[in-house]
Amino acid sequence: MGVEIGRLVRMRQVHGTEVYAVSREVGKPPPPFSPAYDAWPEGDIAVSDDPSVVLSVRAADCVPVLLADRHGRAVAAVHAGWRGTAAGAAIVAVRALAERFDTKPADVVAAVGPSIGACCYEVGADLAGHFSAHAEAARWFSNDVRPRLDLWSATRDQLLRAGVPATQVHVAALCTFDHPALLHSYRRDGARAGRLVAAIRSARGTTP
Repeated sequence: MGVEIGRLVRMRQVHGTEVYAVSREVGKPPPPFSPAYDAWPEGDIAVSDDPSVVLSVRAADCVPVLLADRHGRAVAAVHAGWRGTAAGAAIVAVRALAERFDTKPADVVAAVGPSIGACCYEVGADLAGHFSAHAEAARWFSNDVRPRLDLWSATRDQLLRAGVPATQVHVAALCTFDHPALLHSYRRDGARAGRLVAAIRSARGTTP
């Protein structure tokens, strides 16, 4: 992506909505980011308007979401499992772009990457209670004896509620569990599962 490894932002993901921001300072790039895991910032949402850095998240069933201001000003990388989704991580990320970089939600383009699909994501019946703050939550859960959670619909609905136009939300709709030759899945492979990486970089200062 055109940057050195020391310009790759990685986070210690904790299934929350903490935002890590890297703001652009003209003529002053941020110091190199440490390759040591213990030195990574804690969080699940990274935002930046600095083209000298790349934001990244890692996932192996959770939903990776990349957001970009279509005018090239700012970007975000979001990691959202069921806990992050219940806490509205996608909404928090859109708001963070608006508050920190004046990005208008109507200018956000969203890419929702591969994650476990409702076809394979059986959850406990009690999990729906964690989503009670979301009016749309009832349709994110199936009515089976073992309910299934649709993280793709939940993420899309949250992005729309945050003001992102439907035509600018792109969902890969690829189930990580269902594609063992292509995608990593913790639920399928357990502790030996690898991780998918989603990454994005601001285009500020370049042609959008």
